[in-house]
Amino acid sequence: MWHEKIDIEGPYNFDRILDRLSLDPLNQIDFNEKSLKVPVLIKEKPFVVKVRSIGTIENPSFELSGSDVEYKPAVIERIAEIFQWYAPLKDIHDHFQQTDLNELFQEHLGTAFVLDFDPFGCLLKCIIHQQLNLTFAYTLTQRFVKTFGFEIEGVWFYPRPETVAALTVEQLRELQFSGRKAEYTIGIGQAIASDELDIEKLMQEDEQVIFEKLIKLRGIGPWTVQNFLMFGLGRKNLFPTADIGLQNALKKLYKLDAKPTMAEMEEYMINWHPYLSYASLYLWRSIE
Repeated sequence: MWHEKIDIEGPYNFDRILDRLSLDPLNQIDFNEKSLKVPVLIKEKPFVVKVRSIGTIENPSFELSGSDVEYKPAVIERIAEIFQWYAPLKDIHDHFQQTDLNELFQEHLGTAFVLDFDPFGCLLKCIIHQQLNLTFAYTLTQRFVKTFGFEIEGVWFYPRPETVAALTVEQLRELQFSGRKAEYTIGIGQAIASDELDIEKLMQEDEQVIFEKLIKLRGIGPWTVQNFLMFGLGRKNLFPTADIGLQNALKKLYKLDAKPTMAEMEEYMINWHPYLSYASLYLWRSIE
């Protein structure tokens, strides 16, 4: 068993992170201990890492613990990437203090962008969540993972591409997938299992290349690509204008009579670059 203490630059509000992650019933959270068990894959080898907050919003500090000393450096690096510990929120906060989102960023001070634990799982989740209300989307995802994924130390891992590729539409229909959603899910698994799509290489590409490769796959549209770029890869300058939640948040923020038009959104966004993803996150938080 290994332990490691990590200090990062504040502000960073881990309570807000746990609160948001608690929407997903698959996440193993202990609010009293301010901790979370995270499923991590390093070269397809699974690990469970416990992340516990032992600091404050102004002086954030974390204790990490895991079981495999050999992979400790790679695991710590992946955890830091997931929780975006190397992207100082102070710089982002200061940027938005000069914009009309200043009050929002003050109210949700220290809210960090957190990646999905596994890029492949993120892509699957984007497909499953399409056109569903949030509660049923999480229910369906939980059924999927607990039926076809695997568990270590009480923590669930998404099924791997070869497992998803071998599923049938009928198996997913039994979980209440629509026929089309089942086909899309299996197709994603097949594309990756057959090396038609290499997620590891994809993570290093620029956004236009990623968009062009993903959009070719059935069931993946612009909204899915943008969400994958944000929550799968941590790209910082994306604003999914077609997202209904963001439209509603803007309507509330600017006290509009109707949802904003594309032209209005483009105008609002001008001063939010190069951190549009953070603008998206804080706008979502404002209506959650």
